[in-house]
Amino acid sequence: MMESRAYKNRNVAVLGLGKSGLATARKLAEGNARVLVWDDQEAGRKAAETSGLQVVSYSSDAWANVDTIILSPGIPLTHPKPHPVVEHANANRKQVIGDIEVFLKEKTSGKIVGITGTNGKSTTTALIHHILKSAGKEAALGGNIGTPVMELPQLSEQGIYVLELSSYQLDLTPSWHADVAILLNITPDHLDRHGDLEGYIAVKKRIFNEQVKGDTAILNLDDPVCQQIAKEVINDNRLVGISTKQRLDDGVSVLQGLLQVRDAGKLLLEFDLREHAALRGEHNWQNTAAAVAACLVCGMQADEVERGVLSFGGLAHRMEPVKTIGTISFVNDSKATNAEAAAKSLSSYENIYWICGGVAKAGGIEELSPYFGRVAHAFLIGECACEFSKTLEGKVPYTDCGTLPEAVKLANKMAGTCASQAVVLLAPAAASFDQFKSFEARGNQFKEIVLNGGLS
Repeated sequence: MMESRAYKNRNVAVLGLGKSGLATARKLAEGNARVLVWDDQEAGRKAAETSGLQVVSYSSDAWANVDTIILSPGIPLTHPKPHPVVEHANANRKQVIGDIEVFLKEKTSGKIVGITGTNGKSTTTALIHHILKSAGKEAALGGNIGTPVMELPQLSEQGIYVLELSSYQLDLTPSWHADVAILLNITPDHLDRHGDLEGYIAVKKRIFNEQVKGDTAILNLDDPVCQQIAKEVINDNRLVGISTKQRLDDGVSVLQGLLQVRDAGKLLLEFDLREHAALRGEHNWQNTAAAVAACLVCGMQADEVERGVLSFGGLAHRMEPVKTIGTISFVNDSKATNAEAAAKSLSSYENIYWICGGVAKAGGIEELSPYFGRVAHAFLIGECACEFSKTLEGKVPYTDCGTLPEAVKLANKMAGTCASQAVVLLAPAAASFDQFKSFEARGNQFKEIVLNGGLS
């Protein structure tokens, strides 16, 4: 497993004791760093105390002796206002980093494939890892998905770390460098945390930091922001383009579901994705193109890559088929936490009984209006129900259900009156934090209701 050596005998503090923060603090303590920890939530503090960590409030004088502060990605670094700990660190020239930065200092070998983007990064990350593992390659999955990076194993020189990176994590990783770096797309998101769209773009662009000859940048050439970034970041590193709109003579294209890989116009690989249930829709074809490009760059054979893609079972909470009862299919897309993500599932189904709502993102669901014709009825939950209802008024019939259990029950009842095939779709287009700890908790409750007799 990962061991901590770089911070031995140094004064380090960890602020925010979620899964990654707690894992990092434990590893630092095991590596003989002098570690202080704090979390504003009592549960985090209790978990730290159980682990034998020294829990000390950041308002204590003890924090004045700290050299390095490891910040949870969820704590504001710059906008809308830096956390008081960050302000103090900046004033006293103390280093503020995240767990990915610690990981980079502790890992001893192995390549890194880094994936970011506004949407699709979790599916792409999971798919790359699946393709590698299905061919018997040494690989580890972590970052913003799955295992905290400090709990990943030490890999050999032939090993590959597949890491999903959020904008928050990139912001806290000043020495980031990936052998293969992927940027899927950029649309407005997290603007409150990065100041404006330009700030958000600047942070996302860091996925290509420090790339040199022998490294590879994979970009979605259908995305106008990515097109511009491609012109800015390519130096001695190699550019591999992906597209679902145009056939690329150099890169990976997926047109109408047919994936093709070409090098200097020569066709190297071709297979059909149209019947792949877990990779349904143009957005998933984009994700697959990026994954295929990354795996080929990592030295895999074309037939290994094809087998890996076709055996992929999908990602939990992302257009996840839960169950079909009679003519009604239940689909869990709880990871669709903004309108851009929800558009992917809304565009993939017809006759939808749509469950949406939570904590609204900037712009709400206005941009989803082209898909309203696919929605038979909307079931609103959470704090943004009123806001969403104003957008739907006169366009889509809706019911304010308040909670997810009520929404699922009513959606099932209404869909059951339909003579044709129907889809009860949880695609909230909103964050979960008003009623749930995470989008995973929201999706798990949806599945529990559907699978364990909570529909009536």
